[in-house]
Amino acid sequence: MAKLTVFFKYKAIDSYLFENGIVHIGRDETNNLIIDSLAVAPAHAVIIIRDDESTIKQLNDNFPLIINGQKVKECNLRDNDTITIGKHDVVFNTTLPVDKSQPFDHPVVFGKESFDHHVDNESHLPPASLQVMNGSSIGKVLSLKRPMTRLGSNGSGVVVIARKKEGYFVSTLEIVGVIALNGIPIENNYIKLNNNDILTINNVSLQFFLN
Repeated sequence: MAKLTVFFKYKAIDSYLFENGIVHIGRDETNNLIIDSLAVAPAHAVIIIRDDESTIKQLNDNFPLIINGQKVKECNLRDNDTITIGKHDVVFNTTLPVDKSQPFDHPVVFGKESFDHHVDNESHLPPASLQVMNGSSIGKVLSLKRPMTRLGSNGSGVVVIARKKEGYFVSTLEIVGVIALNGIPIENNYIKLNNNDILTINNVSLQFFLN
């Protein structure tokens, strides 16, 4: 089984789960994953999902397929690979059991350095981090160096922090329990982070700060 999360301008707009088999991606309504954009081919790509590996193939030579910033015709997919299709990004993950007792010890980062093809000049941004304020990981500091960082675990609440030229922004990917910023639920909003903001994901609190 695989999870495909669709992003547009760093905002997660939809997420899909697919069993093993063939997933067609494109603009046409006959596809399994439809991206309604003229920058996407009617039949753009196909993913073959298997237990041991998953493969993606380009279907239209006039519409490029980009994996982690590199144009490809065909390649195997790994967890957290970023598939760029037109102006959208699709993040690939296999669905595996998650240890919910330590959801922030190993935050999943997706949007590798190759995501930079989307990032307008952001060199003026000061570096930023999150510090865990409670629980077994109290004091742990997570640097926000990548264009996109995913925090949390499936079934326990997931947020995405995007690093843009205007600053750092948080949005929800999966809402479970309380996900809030300074005590106010984030819900489906897209909110800019300010120095010393407190982000809460269920029972875990993290303080955002500019280094």
